[in-house]
Amino acid sequence: MAGDPSVLTVLTTTDSEEKARALAAGAVEKRVAACAQISAPVTSVYRWEGEICDDPEWQVLFKTAAARYEALEAYIRQAHDYDVPEIIATPVVRGGADYLAWVEAETAPPVP
Repeated sequence: MAGDPSVLTVLTTTDSEEKARALAAGAVEKRVAACAQISAPVTSVYRWEGEICDDPEWQVLFKTAAARYEALEAYIRQAHDYDVPEIIATPVVRGGADYLAWVEAETAPPVP
């Protein structure tokens, strides 16, 4: 499975640690991510509605199967309070076979 691009990392940001934890826990609970890592505050500088903003944000990095990307994106959009949440997916082109298999197993939709 090493080199299998069927696993993705998906990044989003939010404006508080509590919101980051809620996004992470909800994604794992819904099986749209195998796990999520929350990074300490980063500084985001961006233009929004004509103004330059400089704000602390918490990054959430989800690990998911490529087949579950649409479900993860839908979850982030539904659960996020930003008008335009950052959602960036990056393919995992190499990784430990056992870890990649675990990601796919943990994100498999429940069998009805």
